[in-house]
Parts: sequence; C-alpha cells; structure tokens
Amino acid sequence: MAKLNQIIAVEKGIKSKSVQQLAESQKNLQKTSLFSGIARTYRPKDEDGEQLPPESNKVQVKADAIIRETTEILAKLFDITATKDWTNCHARADVVVDGQTLLTQVPVSYLLFLEKQLTDLQAFLKKLPTLDPSETWNFDPNSDCWATEPIQTLKTFKMPRNHVKAEATEHHPAQVEVYYEDVTIGYWRTVKFSGALPQARIHELMNRLEKLQQAVKFAREEANNTEAEEQRVGAKIFQYLFP
Repeated sequence: MAKLNQIIAVEKGIKSKSVQQLAESQKNLQKTSLFSGIARTYRPKDEDGEQLPPESNKVQVKADAIIRETTEILAKLFDITATKDWTNCHARADVVVDGQTLLTQVPVSYLLFLEKQLTDLQAFLKKLPTLDPSETWNFDPNSDCWATEPIQTLKTFKMPRNHVKAEATEHHPAQVEVYYEDVTIGYWRTVKFSGALPQARIHELMNRLEKLQQAVKFAREEANNTEAEEQRVGAKIFQYLFP
C-alpha cells in the first residue's frame, strides 16, 4: 500500500497533466469545424448529363471522446487528491525535542503550518539587537534594562593664562603670550542603558528554535509515512455528471 509521502510525490505530476489535458480539450472544443462532416453525391438531371464525383468530409473530433479523455485524467486527479486529504485526516505524529514530547498527535497540515511559522520566527530572531560587546553589562532591576558600570569623566574649562616673554622696558611694553590651560570644574558620572539582549541569549533562543524546527520536520516525515487511505471518488462524480 502506498504511503502518504508517495501520494504527495505523484500528486504534482497528475495535477500538471490534468491542467494540460483540460486546456487541450477546451482548445479543441473551439475548433467547431472538426466536429462537422458531410457527404454529397451528384446525380445529373439527364442520363447523358455530366457526372460529378461524390464529396465527403469526415467528423474528426467527437464531443463524447473529448469528455471521455478529459474525465479519465481528471478522475485520477480527483482520486489522488481525495486519497491525500482523507489520509491527512489521520496522519499525525508527536513533536519530540531532546527526548521530551512537546506536542502530541499533531496533524500533518498543522506541522506544515508550524514549519512556515518557525521559519518566519527565525528571521525575526536574527533581527533582535544585541548588547555592545565592548561594554560590560549588568541587568538593572530599577530601570528594568541592562546597564554599564558608572564611568566618571572630567568637565574642564580652558582657563586663559599669560606668559611674559619679555619684561617691559622704558622704551618697549612687555611681550605677553596668552595660552589656555584645562582646569577641572566638575565631574560627569555616566551610565549607559540598553534594551538589547546579550549575544548568549540570542544564541540560546536560536538554538532552541533550530531544535524545534528539526523536531517538526521529523514529525512531518513520520506523519507523511502513514499508509494512504486510497479513495476512488472520481468515477462516481463523473458518472453522475456524464451518465
């Protein structure tokens, strides 16, 4: 008996073939001349009149044949899809992470949903900001975020000073050069705050996510290994539609 994963593997090919067949059938249905035929024979009015050969054109396409060919391939599509959907109703598996069962008997459709959501969540985690590694951070409960140790820096003021290069004389004034000296006038106490996360925390979250992703994939593979519940619904549908 076929497995669900085998049914899924062939479904795409059958669906593609049915789409092509339906398109081809619709194309042929538009060629109205192919459905028409004619047979003509000529009899002159007088026995010694001109004899003309008969003319004929056979019907090349029959609607019943197109219906039969189209419904045959569509019935296969209906059957394979029904088999997949019926089997999906009881295709389930547990999601197990590090030996612990996180979710029990999860339907395969939900496992597919989880895979997509976890991929989106992975992209979200990659965008989380991380703390500047050049700083030392500690969590500050008062501010409810991360903070650095206080750093003290000086507040300075450039104080002008005079430097006498030459004393004044009877004939010349003193030569004075002005320079500036940094004078401490106060102290800055600086603490940096951040709402980002430590790199180790990001790494831990990514690691847990990757484990869950792997567990979900394993569960999906296990669920897809369920024996297919073969369905034959196509014939019933088309027997009703085209008795």
